[in-house]
Amino acid sequence: MSLAVRPAQVRDLDAIDAIYEYYVRETPITFDVEPPAPAARRAWFEQFDTQGRHRLLVAEREGRILGWACSHTFRPRAAYATSVETTLYVDRDAGGQGLGSALYDALFTALADQDVHRAYAGITLPNDASDALHRRFGFEPLGTFREVGFKFGRFWDVRWYEKRLDQL
Repeated sequence: MSLAVRPAQVRDLDAIDAIYEYYVRETPITFDVEPPAPAARRAWFEQFDTQGRHRLLVAEREGRILGWACSHTFRPRAAYATSVETTLYVDRDAGGQGLGSALYDALFTALADQDVHRAYAGITLPNDASDALHRRFGFEPLGTFREVGFKFGRFWDVRWYEKRLDQL
């Protein structure tokens, strides 16, 4: 049962949404409180390409999407263009199988020859598994936004991480 990590295709959106919906409805890991509507998700998908800074990859085993990772716009202003934010989600039943590492390895390999200077990630606390994954991939903690998100009747902190890519 080999794992394939590949660029996402439109046909993968239902599986991507199914993975994400669990995190929206059941966890504070994302601050979305309702799953995105199909039209919004399609518009989200359109920002990615198979070349350049903004990529969306899926991890697939035996035809089943088990996770996804992306690099997307960090901030909309032009001077931020060489910085990306990364996002990674793994199917709730597929954790601990190395999918996050496989996805990040493929994502950062794809970005290696692109004009990306820094990657950023925000992690809702506590999340020891995500903290360990990001540190393993060279992300360093920058600081914590205290009680920045309100979900499930309480406030949550988000720690921000930075990865130096220095291709420029």
